Amino acid sequence: MEPLFLNPLFMDRIWGGTALKDKFNYNIPSKNTGECWAISSHENGDCTISNGEFTGMTLSHLWNNEKHLFGNVNGDKFPLLTKILDANDNLSVQVHPDDEYANINESGELGKTECWYIIDCDDDAEMIFGHNAKSKQELVQMINDNKWDDLLKKVKIKKGDFFYVPSGTIHALCKGTLVLETQQNSDTTYRVYDYDRRDNNGNKRELHVNKSIDVTTTPHKVPDNVYSKILDKSFELTTFVDNNFFSVHKLNTFGKCSFEHDKPFSLCSVLDGKGSLICNAKEYQLNKGCNFIIPATIDNFNLDGNLEMIISHI
Repeated sequence: MEPLFLNPLFMDRIWGGTALKDKFNYNIPSKNTGECWAISSHENGDCTISNGEFTGMTLSHLWNNEKHLFGNVNGDKFPLLTKILDANDNLSVQVHPDDEYANINESGELGKTECWYIIDCDDDAEMIFGHNAKSKQELVQMINDNKWDDLLKKVKIKKGDFFYVPSGTIHALCKGTLVLETQQNSDTTYRVYDYDRRDNNGNKRELHVNKSIDVTTTPHKVPDNVYSKILDKSFELTTFVDNNFFSVHKLNTFGKCSFEHDKPFSLCSVLDGKGSLICNAKEYQLNKGCNFIIPATIDNFNLDGNLEMIISHI
């Protein structure tokens, strides 16, 4: 069985830019391309397979009809989604619901717990992560009074940082940030504030203040992330998060290395370098910007080269 390489999809965003072309040489549709949906089976962006017997088929089709590729995992939806985000300008201040709230209020959609790996950023880059309200009542009052500077927590960021963003967390990427995002397979975002900016037609984007208030965790809770690392002469594997939603790792390789694969499936994105993937005596070239899935039918694989990758699985 072969790995599944995917054709990425691109989304224009008011805050997007050209970094996806500049950094990854993707063929982006415009100078306001904000999102690369690199590995996705969501109805709003369903990637197709680019190699092997499943060429041209969508990931959702394989999930629904070839469940053995994914370890026969239960569920109506492929559980994860990988994006690369180019924040050429500030994203809206937003929050995501959990599974229960989304299921009731968003027609059966999953909730959205996510995480960010900072691929690159400006020297003075920051992000909004959390809020200062001590109670739901204070949260409502500060929003109604437009006290955004008092309400929102800002943190400095740098290349290589990792942030775990549970549902209920108020957050926003800010200008000058390139991020790989691993998330639940959901497209539900509640905007609480958007800097009063307008689109090219002079319209403000829709806000979802009441739903935002409903789902925001109050007071803000800082996730307790404990990283672990495996060092070998040929690779370095860092585990950023390992929970019921997903496990996310960064893998750096320094030549030839071998790995057993005991997961239902693994999502892989090459952030830098070049090399090759060897499965079942067949070699596949890997370059910056490649995105692929190692299915359950592959028990082991080899990597050769100097690569920086993000790997995730359930």
